[in-house]
Amino acid sequence: MRSARLVVSAAALILIAGVAAAFTRAPSQDDTTVIRASTVLDGAGATLKDVDITVRGGKIVAISKATSKAPAGTIIDLRGNKTVLPGLIDAHSHLTWYFNAQGRYHTNADGETPAQGLAAAVVNAHATLMAGFTTVQSPGSPEDLKVREMVEAQGNGPRILTSLQALQNGDTARLRSLVQQRKQQGADLIKLFASASIRDGGTQTLTAEQVAAVCGEAKKQGLRTIVHAHSAESMRTVINAGCDQIEHGVFATQAELDLMAAKGTWFDPQCSLVFRNYLDNRAKYDGIGNYNEAGFAAMEKAIPMAAEAIRKAWNTKGLKMTYGTDAVAGAHGRNAEDLVCRVQSAGEPPMHALVSATSVTAQSMGLGDKIGRIKVGMDADIIALDGDPIKDITVVRKVGFVMRGGKVRQ
Repeated sequence: MRSARLVVSAAALILIAGVAAAFTRAPSQDDTTVIRASTVLDGAGATLKDVDITVRGGKIVAISKATSKAPAGTIIDLRGNKTVLPGLIDAHSHLTWYFNAQGRYHTNADGETPAQGLAAAVVNAHATLMAGFTTVQSPGSPEDLKVREMVEAQGNGPRILTSLQALQNGDTARLRSLVQQRKQQGADLIKLFASASIRDGGTQTLTAEQVAAVCGEAKKQGLRTIVHAHSAESMRTVINAGCDQIEHGVFATQAELDLMAAKGTWFDPQCSLVFRNYLDNRAKYDGIGNYNEAGFAAMEKAIPMAAEAIRKAWNTKGLKMTYGTDAVAGAHGRNAEDLVCRVQSAGEPPMHALVSATSVTAQSMGLGDKIGRIKVGMDADIIALDGDPIKDITVVRKVGFVMRGGKVRQ
């Protein structure tokens, strides 16, 4: 797997620019590209066999049964032991988190410059794209707008949606004002903390009135809300406030899952990547804030609990479960690990997990008519795996082809 440890220098910045230039040398929008595939998972649960996918102007313009006659246009042959599917989507990824030159988790007190931080985020974005994730949602960084601008200019990362800085506290008037401010700043959604970190027990931190103020104002502003909530109590508060999506939910019981299904609340649980990444990189986080002995013990304890919550969730009729990893420093480029965990540890059927990570998550973002499916009219975000993920989910680690918006990136 790729390492996310970064030491950003002037030489690295030059290398990034060179890589970006290479990726942007793609056929013009007028050119036609035909992807020939033996097996296609369409992102909505169907499997297509022996088809040609025609791409033009960044869109999928035709899907036809393959014939012996070579089609017109640039041909990309992905037949044989490869599985073609829509670009994967991560609903919760922190691209601006990275390890600094000292090999420690970057904080504002470590002397790193903003330019180093942006360069690190671009590298994280590139690793994420190469792992097959063509869209990510970043909840909580004011630098995301600049990162998105750089990624789009260089063509070396996924589509990025951002909440900018998350909301954590304040009276109801202040919270409503902050929602309005995020809208003006260009946020795509609102992120709210309604509970403490798992390292601090995950207990509820906001009142029902505070949560309702944020989610109500966001709806007025035309913005979605995703809410950090671990405890059962905080989850119930969020659901009853009419918020759009719950993040994490490690302590969810069947009652909260049923309530989410009844109210139409999206659920974005994490299986293991974020917890194992912290534990694997303990020395790089240890001693910073609540990354301490008690915090690491809490995360280790959370791993089987998180898998059990996901097992209950995918078995809950009508529950809309998205795919988000909470990828932080050390995890970028390994975003598919939670697919492996969800299948192997939570018993989720592989097709169900893959649909969650494509069309379902696209719908949760309001992008279901644009991404997440291999379908005529959709953006040409297309990847190929070396193997069959339905038979062996671990092949999601083997991404051999990446196209984003009709342009080949790998």
